[in-house]
Amino acid sequence: METDCTRDDARVNGLPPLPAGTRLLHIGPHKTGTTSIQGALFAARDRLPEHGVEFPARTRHPMEAALAACARPAMMGDATPTERHWTRLLRQVDATGRRTSVVSSEFFADAEDDATVARIVEQLGGERVHVLVTLRPLARIMPSQWQQYVQNGLRMGYQDWLEHMLRKAPYDKPNPSFWRRHRHDRLVERWARAVGPERVTVVVVDDSDRGGLLRTFETLLGLPAGLLQPVPDAANRSLTLAETEMLRNLNKEFRGNGLPDELYSTLVRNGAVMHMKNACSPAPDDVRISTPGWALESAARIGARTADRITGLGVRVLGDPALLSAVPPEPARQPPAEPRVAPEVAAQALYGVLAAAAAAPVRHTAEAKARTVHQTASRELVKVLGHRCLKKLRRR
Repeated sequence: METDCTRDDARVNGLPPLPAGTRLLHIGPHKTGTTSIQGALFAARDRLPEHGVEFPARTRHPMEAALAACARPAMMGDATPTERHWTRLLRQVDATGRRTSVVSSEFFADAEDDATVARIVEQLGGERVHVLVTLRPLARIMPSQWQQYVQNGLRMGYQDWLEHMLRKAPYDKPNPSFWRRHRHDRLVERWARAVGPERVTVVVVDDSDRGGLLRTFETLLGLPAGLLQPVPDAANRSLTLAETEMLRNLNKEFRGNGLPDELYSTLVRNGAVMHMKNACSPAPDDVRISTPGWALESAARIGARTADRITGLGVRVLGDPALLSAVPPEPARQPPAEPRVAPEVAAQALYGVLAAAAAAPVRHTAEAKARTVHQTASRELVKVLGHRCLKKLRRR
């Protein structure tokens, strides 16, 4: 199966579609437009077959299957993915027969060794697999990834996190997954070793062209222009600095009181945070997460080296590799504003916790304690409450 290995421009004019029967594997990585692509493909899944394309996953994002395939842990407090999730996706892909199919999950970028990557490729179809990697400038990825890690329990502030990721060798604490995903040259090289550079396409996302990524997918899959449309997803928006700091401090209290991870998943990430993001949109004057100049310069240097290495790998590159070393323009100089959480945002976050807890009603079966609530230390009360909520969730 041959593909064009020459570089094309971001307009993808003249770019031929992948051969019929290709199994297009989009591996992300994180924060490179994956949610947008997954949402558009899932929304159009009933119209794809008339154009010879299948979206075999039953959900927008087969995250559990990808995590199981890569032998990676789940999000904090979530159930551990099993081989059953991966096997189910493989059956769905196999059922597409000789038609073109597309599988997308940024968690495939978490595969950390050649043996895992080779096994995934072989199980998905071997020579029929074409790997697609979407890339954005590291300077734009860093603040988004930090707040995403905070949504998964991270307690470290942004400045300290940048110090650890960029200045403290071996650069793997507190999040070893960051460079596994975002040393993009090594990521591309890892997958090119498994499928061959002729079956890897790298798309450099141009943030100034909002529809460019969807058009690229349409072209590669041989779909009519305009079939893939963006799907609004408030739950995927990034948190503001104030929202992230509120959650980071909650993470400190949560971990300091020894509460179980399952409680965090249900009440915090899928309760407070999810409801807050769905119910509240950032205001124009909300303070965004700002990356210091030294970190932007470091990201630009890494991005430039990454672009040079990728262009030398022999893979097809769509878009301008120079964008990988781009630095976001500095905002107009203003007096530093203190990040504050609006009362309505805090209320929605609290309501999200209450709604998640109320979704699992059970009878009270615990025996009365000898001490009253007022005679119990607050730290112990929080711990007891957490374990009782967890019991309720497990009984559900």
